[in-house]
Amino acid sequence: MKVSIITVVYNREKTIERSIQSVLNQSYKDIEYILIDGASKDGTMKIVQAYKDRIAVVVSEKDKGMYDALNKGIKAATGDVVGILHADDEFASTETVDKIVQQLQTSSSTDAVYGDVGFVKEDEPGKIIRYYSSAIFKPKLLPWGFIPAHPTFFCYRKFFDLYGLYRTDLEIAADFDLLVRYLHQHQLKTVYIPEMLVKMNLGGKSTSGISSTLRINKEIKQILREQQLPSSYLRLYARYFIKVLEYLRKGK
Repeated sequence: MKVSIITVVYNREKTIERSIQSVLNQSYKDIEYILIDGASKDGTMKIVQAYKDRIAVVVSEKDKGMYDALNKGIKAATGDVVGILHADDEFASTETVDKIVQQLQTSSSTDAVYGDVGFVKEDEPGKIIRYYSSAIFKPKLLPWGFIPAHPTFFCYRKFFDLYGLYRTDLEIAADFDLLVRYLHQHQLKTVYIPEMLVKMNLGGKSTSGISSTLRINKEIKQILREQQLPSSYLRLYARYFIKVLEYLRKGK
């Protein structure tokens, strides 16, 4: 089973090497690594070029944002399974992809898998300061804005052809939209892996302050309305009380 892993990057010279090494050091070897750069202006591509002989596809050109770049990567993918590792993130262990593949191969009825994510600071990648467990997820919680940890979501490549790519008209919540379509509208059969699969750097689009919080909830409310699911800001903002518990779970 070939696994395509996509990293999209723009001006991340401080973290990109850690992400690249995280993929290349995986114990599972049938990996097609795809890196899409948005024409970075810092030293990102100099670092990427040092690994170009071990990366299947490298593209460096202007794009229309992160989701457009992700779609480029998915279109270039030839693996049976597709997963994403952002340029600020890394896999929790060298066996992560192996565990994902084993779970997918356990049952032919499994369409996708997901797990937990630990949040770290850029300058302290070994210290978990917040822990999100996808065990909490149930489809009935979608109207509250809950989804499985998107950076841990791996599914078969064919579903992107069947059910569509990431929407590029959304600035910050296209990952929420994709998971709502896949898990609610098309009801993919998923399996939860009860462990941390990815370490995610705080400070990305969805975790970078009040403006991003307002924007993401506005887009989520729009997505829920389009999917004819209950939507209200009261429910969406209520979930932030639960996020407090994630800091209490750090390191577990």
